Amino acid sequence: MNAPANTLQPAFAPSLNRPHEQHFRAVENLIYEWARAIDENRVEAICGLLAPQGRYTVMSRFNHDRQLPMAVINCHSAAQLRDRIKSMRIANIYEPHHYRHMVSGVQITGEEDGALVVRSNYLLVRTMELDGEMMIYSTGQCHDLVDVTPQGAFFRSRKFIYDSRAIETLMVIPL
Repeated sequence: MNAPANTLQPAFAPSLNRPHEQHFRAVENLIYEWARAIDENRVEAICGLLAPQGRYTVMSRFNHDRQLPMAVINCHSAAQLRDRIKSMRIANIYEPHHYRHMVSGVQITGEEDGALVVRSNYLLVRTMELDGEMMIYSTGQCHDLVDVTPQGAFFRSRKFIYDSRAIETLMVIPL
């Protein structure tokens, strides 16, 4: 005798007919390339992933949840982000360190003004170059607006919302 077919349906069953499924891989690759560029010390490459008038923001969850405007980093264009990175390379003095990103939960949650609304989680481990000390530097969620064009996918805006209320030490390298 054959077992009865499972009639239970999962609470969320992704469908290939959903309107944004065709762009999911491009969005996911864009997010992963941002992380990889920073992890591989190719930080300048993230400017090419941000639209020319794109916005890059890093703020605490405390401020975000209360709609407070204070952000640790608030670049209003790819050029402004490029200037910040150039300053990091030339003018800033800091102990050499490296990041390693862990990204999870990438999800397209909707559309806003023609851009895809994307959410993902991140965990960032910082390793100090001199003594090899490792620590969790930042965890949180990214709120992104992504444009998918024939030329590729680009961030219209990238907002890192870190979970803690403070940064352990200065933030030199972009998240």
